[in-house]
Amino acid sequence: MTREKQNFRIQQGIVAVALVLFVLKIIAWYMTRSVAILTDALESTVNVIAGFIGLYSLYVVAKPRDDDHPYGHGKAEFVSAAVEGTLILVAGFVIIYEAINNLIHPHALKQLDKGIILVAITGAINYVVGWYSIRRGTKNNSLALVASGKHLQTDTWSTIGIIVGLFLILLTRLPWLDSAVAIVFSFIIIFTGYKILRSSLAGIMDEIDVELLTKLVDMLNKNRRENWIDLHNLRVIKYGGQLHIDCHLTVPWYLNIHEAHAEIDALTELIKKEFGDSIEFFVHTDGCLPFMCHICSKQDCPVRQQTFEGRMEWTLANIISNKKHGSPDNDKSAQELNSEINH
Repeated sequence: MTREKQNFRIQQGIVAVALVLFVLKIIAWYMTRSVAILTDALESTVNVIAGFIGLYSLYVVAKPRDDDHPYGHGKAEFVSAAVEGTLILVAGFVIIYEAINNLIHPHALKQLDKGIILVAITGAINYVVGWYSIRRGTKNNSLALVASGKHLQTDTWSTIGIIVGLFLILLTRLPWLDSAVAIVFSFIIIFTGYKILRSSLAGIMDEIDVELLTKLVDMLNKNRRENWIDLHNLRVIKYGGQLHIDCHLTVPWYLNIHEAHAEIDALTELIKKEFGDSIEFFVHTDGCLPFMCHICSKQDCPVRQQTFEGRMEWTLANIISNKKHGSPDNDKSAQELNSEINH
C-alpha cells in the first residue's frame, strides 16, 4: 500500500471517530445544558467538517501525476489544512460568543456528573486517535494527518479543562464558572487554529523550512565525500508528502560523466536513506575551479594548484546561496570566509 493510500485510510478512521464523538458530546450537552460542553460539541462539529475536507484532500493527493499536474496533487493537503485552521478559528470565536451570551442570560445546569463521564470518554478517545494521526502523518510527511491529529489533541486538552471546570461548578455551585472555562479554552483553540493556518500558508507559498534544511545540512556535513567539493543553491519544495530537492554539486572537473553521475547517486541515496523515498532530485553538477583548491580536501588530486587550508563547513546560510564557495569574489569578505573554514 502506498503512503498516499495509507494516509487516506487513516483519515477515513478519523472521520468515523469524529462523527461518533460529536454525537456523544451533543448527548452530554443536552443532558447538562452546559455552555462549556457545548463548546466541546461545537469544536467536534469542526472536527467532522475538517475531517471530510482532509479526506477529500488525501483522495486528491493519492491521484497519480498527470499532464495538468506534473508535480502531483500534493498541494491539496496545504489547502485542506488551511481550511481546517480557519474552521478552528471560527469555532473559537463562536465559543466566546456563546460563553458571553450565557453570562448575560444564565441558566441552570443539571446532571453534570453524567455529562462529565461522557465528555471524559470522548477526550480519551480523541487523544489516542490524535496521537496516532500525528505519528503516522509525521512518518508519511502528511500535513493533513498532522493537522487532524493536532486538532484532535487540542480538543482533548480543552476537554480536560472543561471537565475541571465542571468539577469546580459541582463543588462551588457557581454557574458563571461554566462560561469562564469556555472562554479560557476558546483562546487555546484560536491559537491552535492560527498555527495550523500559518503552517499551511507557508507550504502553499513555498516558504523555507528551516528545521528540515538544518537537519539536511547536518546530515550532509557528517557524511560528506571528498569529491563533494561544494554544494550550493539548495532548494526544497514540498508537495504534500513529496519533497522536490534541487541543488548544484561541485565535483572535480576531470571526472567523466559516469563518475560525476555516481557522485549524484551517492548524494541521492544518502538523502533518501534519511528522509524516505518520497523525494525527487534535480542535481546540477559543476566542475571545480582553481580558487576552490584551498577548501578542497581531496587527497590524491592530480591538478591541485593551491594548498589545502581547511574544509568549509556547509551551513544553512551558505548552502542555499547561489554563490560558489571559496572565491574571494563571493558575497562575503575574505575575513568572513576564513572564519568559516574548519582548520
